[in-house]
Amino acid sequence: MTPAMPRIRRRDPVPCGGGWPDTVPPLLRRIYAARGASAWELAQPRLAALAPPDTLTGIDAAAALLEAAILEDRHIVVVGDFDCDGATACAVGVRGLRMLGARRVSHAVPNRMVHGYGLSPALVEELAALRPELLLTVDHGIACHAGVAAARARGWQVLVTDHHLPGQQLPPADAIVNPNLPGDAFPSKALAGVGVIFYVLLALRRRMREAGRFPGGVQPDLTTLLDLVAVGTVADLVPLDTNNRALVAAGLRQLRAGRGCAGLRALIEVCGRQPACLTAADIGFAIGPRLNAAGRLEDMALGIECLLTDDPERARELAAILDGINAERRAVQQAMTDDAEAALARARLDAAALAPCLFDPDWHPGVVGLVASKIKERLYRPVIAFAPAEPGAAVLRGSARSIPGFHIRDALAAVDTAHPGLVQRFGGHAMAAGLTLELEKLPAFEQAWQAHAARVLDRAMLQAELLSDGELLPQELDRFHAEALRDGGPWGQGFPEPLFDGQFEVLDWRVVGERHLRLRLRHPGGREPLSAIRFGGWQGREPPRRLHLAYRLVPDDYRGARAVQLTIEHFEPA
Repeated sequence: MTPAMPRIRRRDPVPCGGGWPDTVPPLLRRIYAARGASAWELAQPRLAALAPPDTLTGIDAAAALLEAAILEDRHIVVVGDFDCDGATACAVGVRGLRMLGARRVSHAVPNRMVHGYGLSPALVEELAALRPELLLTVDHGIACHAGVAAARARGWQVLVTDHHLPGQQLPPADAIVNPNLPGDAFPSKALAGVGVIFYVLLALRRRMREAGRFPGGVQPDLTTLLDLVAVGTVADLVPLDTNNRALVAAGLRQLRAGRGCAGLRALIEVCGRQPACLTAADIGFAIGPRLNAAGRLEDMALGIECLLTDDPERARELAAILDGINAERRAVQQAMTDDAEAALARARLDAAALAPCLFDPDWHPGVVGLVASKIKERLYRPVIAFAPAEPGAAVLRGSARSIPGFHIRDALAAVDTAHPGLVQRFGGHAMAAGLTLELEKLPAFEQAWQAHAARVLDRAMLQAELLSDGELLPQELDRFHAEALRDGGPWGQGFPEPLFDGQFEVLDWRVVGERHLRLRLRHPGGREPLSAIRFGGWQGREPPRRLHLAYRLVPDDYRGARAVQLTIEHFEPA
């Protein structure tokens, strides 16, 4: 199956409106308006504009449970998840409860290879040694019926905080907070798991303040946790709606000012990023993957420890370990992706394979999501990648990634409804989901999955598209506009980083790092040459003399230079 070739489509112009500060250049106003932010307060929302917590279903019950546990000095165990959102949510939960007066707070996280996903009965059995009285799940729990029931059977209270889509039945928890519960009135359905627990802490603080629990009226400043909220939100690829952008922007301001927790400061250092100009992209491509790598290949307890320590030296040690695990993860991911692409080539899949299912008995279950994502980007089709839950196991763990218009969690639900018992369990979102499956049922699942995809997928949806913000004028290809674009975010899912297109003359080119293409270009109306790079762009042949590019304009500080660079996302002959 050949790679999908995207087409470039320019966004429709949208009126910018008035009331913009003079410091916002017209280019940025145009970009904001194209993303639905027609006024400054929508483009750069502040914390004062956050949706109030009281519209979240179950949040009052959650706050009451936590307040009682704190007042009675009960043992609270925060149970995290093994991805970046789950790790940051765990750190926010532990740090926030301690700030609010909890003295007996522990944390735990499932090991992917030992316990499987979330609050499982196996994890509950292991947690018994801690003698918890209240379990607080973060970034999971809404699908953990058996684990919640096992904890309740031991006499423990369970508070579930999650953001994943619920099934037809809810787990038997004492309280559940999830913006995606049926009938929930909270306006931001895009909260990440770390955002949900932050909101629960806000509600708890308000309850304790109204009850006069803070001597002298001095209450803890929970905004100090927003560095962690920002990292988890960006890394989980949830849409950056107005509410999430306010949270992420505030967290980025803390990180840029050097006020992040010791672990995040150490991770920024090991990534080689500059804190003063840190962006959401730095979180998504550098910090998040290093935290995620621990949960994929090792134990996310390492990542959570890094986020909880206040010792800078210990934080640096842990960040270095996470950096090494991430390097190993990249090697494993590349080998698995190569295997997947070779399997696709051998199978000679034709256009009928609308939603490929991939499996290899030697793959690592912690990396299948990355493989699915890579193949999805290459083919621009929904993809599920499977691996044994552990070496030689008869149970598979699958990770699914989708394209716009094909809700992959709902697709799994449709298959499960049509074929009861085929899938052991599943959960997720519109664009990403996970499932477990018996190995012997893989052929039947693939047949059912392809049949559902054939019914639902419109072939027009399989055309990859790059949405461009149009052409930049020669005078806009400068440092001022590059910095304005960089600092005008946070950019991310649902509020995409600006992308431009246009025709350029290729003055010269060279291959760097074996796979990347470095070019020197000239804009038709410009005088000065422009530096550009296309990562992974070397195709074994000389590029055409004239190119139509889709690109991003970014500052280039290499070796102290204050220049600009075009980062090319796609090129084709002009």
